[in-house]
Formats: sequence, C-alpha cells, structure tokens
Amino acid sequence: GAAPLPSRDLARPDMALLRLLLAAALLAAAAAFYLPGLAPVNFCEADKEKSECKSGIELFVNRLDSVESVLPYEYTAFDFCQAEGKKRPSENLGQVLFGERIEPSPYRFTFNKKETCKSVCTKTYDTTKPEDKQKLDFLKKSMLLNYQHHWIVDNMPVTWCYDVEDGQRFCNPGFPIGCYVTEDGRPKDACVISVQFRGKDTFYIFNHVDITIYYHIVENEALGARLVAAKLEPKSYKHTNPDNPDCSGVPMDINNKASGEVKIAYTYSVSFEEEKDIRWASRWDYILESMPHTHIQWFSIMNSLVIVLFLSGMVAMIMLRTLHKDIARYNQMDSTEDAQEEFGWKLVHGDIFRPPRKGMLLSVFLGSGTQILIMTFVTLFFACLGFLSPANRGALMTCAVVLWVLLGTPAGYVAARFYKSFGGEKWKTNVLLTSFLCPGIVFADFFIMNLILWGEGSSAAIPFGTLVAILALWFCISVPLTFIGAYFGFKKNAIEHPVRTNQIPRQIPEQSFYTKPLPGIVMGGILPFGCIFIQLFFILNSIWSHQMYYMFGFLFLVFIILVITCSEATILLCYFHLCAEDYHWQWRSFLTSGFTAVYFLIYAIHYFFSKLQITGTASTILYFGYTMIMVLIFFLFTG
Repeated sequence: GAAPLPSRDLARPDMALLRLLLAAALLAAAAAFYLPGLAPVNFCEADKEKSECKSGIELFVNRLDSVESVLPYEYTAFDFCQAEGKKRPSENLGQVLFGERIEPSPYRFTFNKKETCKSVCTKTYDTTKPEDKQKLDFLKKSMLLNYQHHWIVDNMPVTWCYDVEDGQRFCNPGFPIGCYVTEDGRPKDACVISVQFRGKDTFYIFNHVDITIYYHIVENEALGARLVAAKLEPKSYKHTNPDNPDCSGVPMDINNKASGEVKIAYTYSVSFEEEKDIRWASRWDYILESMPHTHIQWFSIMNSLVIVLFLSGMVAMIMLRTLHKDIARYNQMDSTEDAQEEFGWKLVHGDIFRPPRKGMLLSVFLGSGTQILIMTFVTLFFACLGFLSPANRGALMTCAVVLWVLLGTPAGYVAARFYKSFGGEKWKTNVLLTSFLCPGIVFADFFIMNLILWGEGSSAAIPFGTLVAILALWFCISVPLTFIGAYFGFKKNAIEHPVRTNQIPRQIPEQSFYTKPLPGIVMGGILPFGCIFIQLFFILNSIWSHQMYYMFGFLFLVFIILVITCSEATILLCYFHLCAEDYHWQWRSFLTSGFTAVYFLIYAIHYFFSKLQITGTASTILYFGYTMIMVLIFFLFTG
C-alpha cells in the first residue's frame, strides 16, 4: 500500500510519476516474491464458486508431538477419525528430515457456512479385546505425556489462544489430545482450564472443538475472501446420543481402572467471522507476537556487541601499538648492529611455519569447516530476506542440506591448499577424508538415531527412500564436487612462506600457566560463547519445545558477531603464546575458538536437566544423539 501523495508533490508531475513507477516496481517485486505454495487462496460461498475462488476449506493434520518426549507420532498412529481415500500432500526434504507428516483429515468446512455440533465419527473400545485395549492405552499414555495436535487450515496453524499471567494472551499452534487428573486429585497440564475435570485417576479427552475462522474480504469484490486466522477451543463432552449429539453436559471421562465398553464420539462446531484489520500478508503476526522475548534479544545483542568492541579494541591495540613498537625496535637494532639478544616472537621466525603434527586431520577439518561456514552464511542470508519463513514449511532444512551438498568444491579446495602447504604428499587420502570423515560421522549418528525412532514407531523416522536419496546426494554430487575442488587446490602452487624454516626445531622454554596449550584453549572459548548463549536458548526451545523460531535477523547479527569474536579471540591468544616463544600455533588457533562447542555441549546438558521434562530412555538417547551432531558441526564451524 503506497502512502497517499502529499498535495505539494502533486504540483510536481515528475514526483508523482516517480511515486507511481516506484509503486509499480514494488508491486511487481511483491508478485515475483510470492513463493510456490505461498500465494494467497481466495474463498467464496458455495453458490458463488468460480475458478478463481473455492468454497471448500480443507483441514490438514500434522504429526503430534510433546514437550515431555522427543518422539513425534503421525496422526494415523492414534485411533482418531481418519479421512477416507484422500491422498497426502507432497512434502519437501526439510519436512521429512524434521519428521513432519501432513495428512488429510475428516474435518471439512464450507466457507461462511456455520455448523454446530456436527458428528465426525464414533470410536468404540471393548477393553476385554487386547487390540482395543492397546489402542486405548496408547491414547491414555499420550494424554499423560501431553501430546499435542497440530492442525493446518490454508497453510496456517490452527491456534488455541488462552490467557496467561500479566493479562497476556498466548496463542499455542497446537492443542492437547486430553489431560489427566492424578490419584490425589491434582489436575495436570490442560485439566486446569475447567473445574469439571476433577475425577481422581481419570483421563479427560478433548473430543469436541469449537473452530472460528477469521477472513478478510479482498478489496476487489470479484475475488472473494482470504483466511487470516483460525482459532479453536478444545472441549470435552460425554455425548449420550452419539448419532444426534447436542454438545452439552458432563465431560468425556475415561477412568484409568475402568473396564467394559468405552465410547468416544468426536464432534466439531465451526463459525466464520470477518476481520477487517488483519491483512493476508501479516496473518502470522498474532502467533509471533504472543511468543515473548523480543526485548531480551536486543539486550543480548548489546551484550555481545560490548564483547566485540572490547576484543576489537584489544586486537587493534596489540596490532598497532605493540607490534609497531616491536618492529621499530627490531629495525633500530639492525641500524646500530648491536649484538643484543633477540626477544619475543622474533625468536621463533625459523620455526613458525614448521608443519603441524597431524597436518592431514587439520586440513580436513578446515575444509569441512569452510563448507559449513559458507552454508550457514547463505542459509541465514536467505532466511533474513524472508524466503525461509515458518509459513514455508521445511524450507530452512531443505536449503541448508542442498547448500551443504553443493559446497563440496570449497571444502576440497581449502583442504588441499592447506595440506599442500603443510608439505603433505598423500593427496588421495586427503580428498577421501575430506569427502567422508565429517559427513560420515554425522550420517552414522543420524542413522543410529533413525534406528531408535524406527524401533519406537515414531513419525520422525526417515523413510528408507529418503535415506537413499540423501546418500545419493552425498555420493553423486557432494563427493565429485569435493574432488574437483581438491584438484584445483593441488594444482596451485603451495602457499609461499615469507621466512625459511630451520633444520633443527628450537626448544620451547618453560611456559607460564596461562600460555600453556590447555588453559589458553579453555579461555578462548568463553568469549564467543558469551555472545551466543541467549540465541542458543531460543534455538533449543524451537527444536525441543516446539516453539516457532522466526528471529532470523537477530540470528544473522549474532552469527556475524560470533565470526568476529572467534577470530579476534584467537588472534589475541596466538600473539600471547608466540611472545612466549611457543611456535605450535596451527592446532591451537583451530581449537581455541573450536572449544566454544564444548561450552555449547555443557549448556545443552544444563538445558536438558533444567528446562525439559523429557522422560524415557529412547527420548534421552535421541536428545543427546542429535546434540552431538550439532556440537560437531558447531566445532568445525567455529574452528
């Protein structure tokens, strides 16, 4: 929407024309930026249905997940009402990797047609039959662990909004299957919403939903309406007459010790309301606004910026003052030709470019790290532009995987250049290790996690076809690209060193405590970690507590700050130990900032015990399995 033109500009036709052209360009850009699957859909009443607008609104169901368990299950794993004979929407790689399983549901609405207490289906369980008992037990277990439905209408989550403390409204993009009241009469999770849930040792299932769909009429009348929000209220009713339900009376309770026949009738009501203030383009805002914490973000970024300024000041001071002094002093000595003793970092000039021990492994790590660094940068850059918003499901993961596969060339090139400059001869081993070592560790870990998920029957288990596809991407695209990169890296001349290396290695003097390798490395990781730990909290929340992560602008800023901090902390510590005449700098400079990953691991363990209520062995193994993958990637990236 262009701003109305001020009258004084209208007097100047060139200005008005410029405004018009700008508005046209913006509109064209907006039209070009509607991503596939994200263009708005128009709806109209059944009697006005045309080709450009439709009347039927479909509701899709996603996998069900819980904060208390890492194992998501697809909708069909539970004994809910199923949609007959409709085919599933196709999913991209990112959705499959994240375990999203979107399926059609038996809930269907017609635009602007109000329905009250409409029956969907009735499920009957005879607890004397083992298969019925098993289904009912699975339902009970999932209510006990507070599993949540995730429903989707017109590519938007159906939210359940309720009041939390300080008079704020929280909109949860899911709602629970049901809830449980303990044996001593204490209501758990969602059972606190109503005083009717008070039976001891009893489960209450939310078998009825009141759905309200908000729409915005498009200015151009011919087009119809666009949906801007869908909200629901879960309810529980014991329908005495399932064929003709009236949605009133006592809640649907299932006593834990009850035997005999249990009947659960599923119903829904739907109503439509016009919402004039929300436009289609900003329809996600109300969910994101109810997610707290934007002010903490600015605080954390200020905190990180202070660290960066402090470090930059230190580095600049050392580079300008101390080095300048050192160099002036050395030059002065040349002119007077005093036979004074040399001191400081000048003493190690004959050993500084001695190849490091285990140079092969270091060059491989550097190659893989470069690959991850570029991948992270490009992914976050696209996310900042809004290409990978939460509305575009699975896009973030797909983008990251595809970029990683395509960035094999820089990995091969960097590894080869460094390996050659370390004087290495076994170039075939180098290329193979760059292609297979780090990706192989990640894939092996991923594969073991997948076996556990598969054994637990979870929806997050990757189908065999997708595993084959990932292996094909790795072997048929990534590996050949790595070989090409390595070929060019080995063809170029080795990196020229400005000073010759002595034949006999120099003895390293006794080091003080803080210039020894381990204390230096441990200190080096603290500052970069200080920059990111608040962002880390939100990212872990979005992975394990199923909250949406959308603050990519903040994350991009933090990413840049992290890169600067890692580099500067390493330069500082490198200067200190060169002054102490310790010339083994290559591994130390990689590990100094790479040690941030160890702090990340410690934080993830703290997060597991303090924030998550995860129960069960499989979930715990999965949590730490996936954390190890993140730690390895982070180690290579910071190093």
